Amino acid sequence: MTALTPLERHARRRQQRREEIARWSFRAAFVLLVFALGIALGEALHDNPKPGGTITLERTFSVPSVPPGSTASP
Repeated sequence: MTALTPLERHARRRQQRREEIARWSFRAAFVLLVFALGIALGEALHDNPKPGGTITLERTFSVPSVPPGSTASP
């Protein structure tokens, strides 16, 4: 085993720090991408109506009636 000089140790630590920052940056970017895709999917599902929805139509039917007290004669 060889001993490292202080300059080599400093360079190695700096390289490890850069690698760790790069790894965490990649993880954070991945999480943000998955989050953004989830929001986009949720909005797309929310904006589109469900197919085959039921439509109800209600109408009032009035039948002409004979005034009260009169008799219908043929």
